[in-house]
Amino acid sequence: MKLALDSVFGRSPRELAVGYLCLGALLVVAADLAVASAVGSLSTWTPVRAADGWALVGASSLVLYGAVAHQRRRAVDARRELETSNQQIQVLSRVFRHNVRNDLNVIQGYTDLLVDRIDDERSRECLETIRETTDDVVEISEKLRVIEEASPAAPSGRVDLVEAVREAAADVDRTDVSLTVDAPAEAWVRADDSIEYPIREVFENAVTHNDESVRRVDARVTKDGSTVCLEVSDNGPGIPADERAVLRAEEETPLSHASSIGLWLVKWLCETQGGTVGFEATDDGTTVRLRFESADGG
Repeated sequence: MKLALDSVFGRSPRELAVGYLCLGALLVVAADLAVASAVGSLSTWTPVRAADGWALVGASSLVLYGAVAHQRRRAVDARRELETSNQQIQVLSRVFRHNVRNDLNVIQGYTDLLVDRIDDERSRECLETIRETTDDVVEISEKLRVIEEASPAAPSGRVDLVEAVREAAADVDRTDVSLTVDAPAEAWVRADDSIEYPIREVFENAVTHNDESVRRVDARVTKDGSTVCLEVSDNGPGIPADERAVLRAEEETPLSHASSIGLWLVKWLCETQGGTVGFEATDDGTTVRLRFESADGG
């Protein structure tokens, strides 16, 4: 069926219009002959009687040609604009990730040298702010790299979600953090190795954006038929409203373009794996749910 549609819509506007004209003319003759036969006047039928029908088919074939040619031009223009935009994005991403990151590494190096040479407390605080800011930008560049290198193709392999979750949990800084993982022995999902990035990001958000004296993070993996769900709950203040919009919208907002890059990573990489992202915010904290297609049984 798909091949048949491709063979039709892959034709030029002229070929489609001519094909429609020929087929329409034949159908007009066939319809006229059928009507003439039904009323018993088949012997008196002449091609002149089909002239009105042919005229209508001819006029509609011209309309079809114009419409198809117009849409084809729009499609070509849209594809050209998309290719240009993709090229610009790739160039900007590479410039940011390589050139800007190299410059930031230089700034970090000189900052470390100045910290060892300055005794003034206020100056040290300023240098620490510079260091933290450059660290944040370097981290953003790394997340952009992960997003850029993620394959858009549907994953063909499978990954043990439980193992990926336990590895991500093991990398969490446990200072003032109570972290638990409730999971079965294994839970295979349809995914590739890049699934580790959204999982790590969810854990990082649960810990980093939590200002409680004891930051609690509870992870739970459950299987429900053809779906495997990772649920990560924390006792923090929750995801800000402008950042939560990332999980619902398809475009960035001015307030969230920098701080929510991690949520974009979670959203895009989960959707690339065929999964979904959801959240629930209450007075007790925030719960993020990542759902994936089960791959148990091979």
